[in-house]
Formats: sequence, C-alpha cells, structure tokens
Amino acid sequence: MIPKRPINRDVPNPEPPPEPERKTEPKSPAPKLLAALVVLAVVFIVVAIVGSSGGRDEGTSEGAPAPAPAAAKNGGGEPASQASEALGYPSFATNNTTRIGGSDSAANAAAVALAVFPSTTPAQQPSAVTLVNEEDWAGAIAASVLMAEPVRAPLLFSQPDELPEASEEALAALDPQGDKTTGGASLFAIGSVALPSGAGEATRVDSGDPASTAAQIATLRDRLFAKPPVHILVASSSSPDFAMPAAAWSARSGDPVLYADAKKLPAATAQVLKEHPKTPVFVLGPTAAISKDTFKEIEELAKRVTRVAGKGPAANALALARFHAGSFGWNVNDPGHGFVLARSDSPADAAAAAPLSASGTWGPLLLTEDAATLPSAVHDYFLDVKPGYTNDPTRAFYNRVWVIGDQDAIDLSQQAEVNELAELAKIGSEP
Repeated sequence: MIPKRPINRDVPNPEPPPEPERKTEPKSPAPKLLAALVVLAVVFIVVAIVGSSGGRDEGTSEGAPAPAPAAAKNGGGEPASQASEALGYPSFATNNTTRIGGSDSAANAAAVALAVFPSTTPAQQPSAVTLVNEEDWAGAIAASVLMAEPVRAPLLFSQPDELPEASEEALAALDPQGDKTTGGASLFAIGSVALPSGAGEATRVDSGDPASTAAQIATLRDRLFAKPPVHILVASSSSPDFAMPAAAWSARSGDPVLYADAKKLPAATAQVLKEHPKTPVFVLGPTAAISKDTFKEIEELAKRVTRVAGKGPAANALALARFHAGSFGWNVNDPGHGFVLARSDSPADAAAAAPLSASGTWGPLLLTEDAATLPSAVHDYFLDVKPGYTNDPTRAFYNRVWVIGDQDAIDLSQQAEVNELAELAKIGSEP
C-alpha cells in the first residue's frame, strides 16, 4: 500500500541490492512509482553537486568520445538494470545522465516537480503548483511560463474527476501555500481538473481551443509578473511535436507561448499580439506547421517577427537550442550545459519536463523520435558541444542530460549513447 503521507517524508535508507541469482516476485506498479519519485528527489540533490560546471579549459570540444558503458549482468544472467530497478539505477542514472522514468506524463511531471523542489523543508517548496488536464498538451505547454521567475510553479497533471496517484502524492509533498508572487493562489487550474480537498485558493483558467487557453494564460502571466513580456513565442496548435521546445524556453525565460493554426491566425492569438505591438515575436516551426500566410498575418500585428525552424521535430528543437537574437534563444553552441531529452510523440512530456530547463543545469529540450535510435542530427549536435580538457578535468565544463520517459520511450542503449556523447574527453595536454 502507498502511505497516505508526503512521499518525501521519512525517506528510508535504500535496501541493499539482491543477492546474485536470486529472483524476486514482481512488484505492483504503484510502489515502483513511489520508489522512483523518492529516489529522484534525493538524486537531484546529488546531481546538483556532482554535475555542476567548473571553470573553462582552453581546449576545444573535439576528441574521441569515451566508450559507451556496457549493460552489466548479475550472476543469473538477468540484466543488472532489472535487478536494481527499485533503486533507480542504472535505469535512472549514469555518470552524465539522469532518467525521469515514469510510465506516463503524469508520473514524469510528479518526478520532475520533486526533483526541482525536494520539499524536505518549507524553503524547498513552491508557492504554487499548476494543474493541467492530462489530455491538454497545448494548455500544458502554454502553462510552462508559470514556472519562470517570479512565480516558479511546477506542473502536475490531473483528470476532471480525480488526481492521478502520482500527482496526488507529489502535491501532498510540495504542499504549496501561495504568496504574493502567485496572487495568493496555491494552485493554478488549467481547464477541467480535480482539485484536492483543502488545497487552498485556486486561480482557474477556462479550457477551450489551444489559442484561447494560451491567451488566457498569457494574460494571467502579465498580471502575476507585473510587466509585459520581453518576447512572444508562437507555436503550432496542429503539430505538437513542433511546439514542444517552446515549453522549455517559456519556463526559462518567462516568454508566453501563443498558438497559430497551420493556415490561419486565431482571433485569441491576434488579440494578445495587438496588446503587445512592440514586442518581438518568434514563430517556432517550419511552414508545414505554420504557413507563410499565417506568418504574414503575424507580421501585420507585430513590429518584428522571426521564424525559428527545422525541417523535422528533432531539427526544429535543435534550431531553438542553437538560436539567439539579442536576449532570445538558448545560444547553446559550446560545452558546459544541461539538456533535456524527450520523445517527439509525447508533447505533454515537454511541459512535464519544463521545470528542469528553468533550474539546476538550465538547458534546452531536445527530441528523439523512437526508443532505440538517437537522431543523427542530435548525435552530431552533442559532438559539437562535447566537453574536453587538457590537463585538469576538475576545471573543465561538463554537460548533463535529463532523459524523460521509461525504457519504452527511450531505451537504455540510447541513454548510454547520450552518456558517451556527454562524457568529458581528454583532448591533449599543455606543455
């Protein structure tokens, strides 16, 4: 039975791994999920210490990658990842990667929220949490802006009638109380979602089409932040895989996400743009996602409009990761950064993982398109930003990658490849 108390309270010491050749009975999914969330809340603290960047070395980022770690096996021939699954290793962590391994977006969001806000003391708890309907990926991505300063509200998923168990347990641990930065609200409820009893004050945003929901969130953002946005990001409401990278940038920057249809600009989006005529607008996605005609409609309302795009979802995410124009864009073109890797066919995971891009090792969302294979463009990008050192590895910059989803989403071989690509490499020595 899952205890009816915050899952980060009275965390027990990890049990030792099983003896070789001893097989255990399979456990029910709920205790495994609980164990994973507990481990992740603790692992985050460790990662924050050992994964932080040191001083820059004069070497380049070139050099041969370290060998990929082989999948160890225990005495009975069973993969070690299965034997130690309850401890979250190596399924959840390598020396350069950490996996948020939920079986769905609700579990992933709960784990991310506790990784960013361990909540073992009141100072580690967020003032508010955002609840979004599990089916509303567009509302969830738009709500990622509420993770930005000064609000810093992580996102959990809900259903109209009840909270998923992972969300309920995480919310009990996070225990938001509201403050002046949240307008007194402890919850932001996006659409039709169940609210727990005794949850405190909730600010509701009506659900509707993606453009209308995002426009309401943008208005809420302006009120809470008490200032207009520095930039506005327009994403596709019909191609969620092209919209996904917007969540990470919005959480990091505080720039609101609005939506455009493939061939027209919705009235709700146009109204927000009219309210901010001097704010630069960045359109995320190729013409297949947001057409030239729609782009022209935006140009009629905004002083400056720029398209950031790649041909496919993975390339599109890389385009935003590399892009910069003034203060807009990640501009991640060198070593020493955090990254988040998720599946392109799980848009809700982009919102679930967004707090990781606004804390810790702050980094862009990258996309992979199947469980087994890292896209070649993403592989090459990791090589471009691979960290290196000459004499002293403790004075180098390091890369760190969060992997989102269980092995059905991104398998261990792909995680091992990413770990190898992120590994610090010796590239020579100084005389």
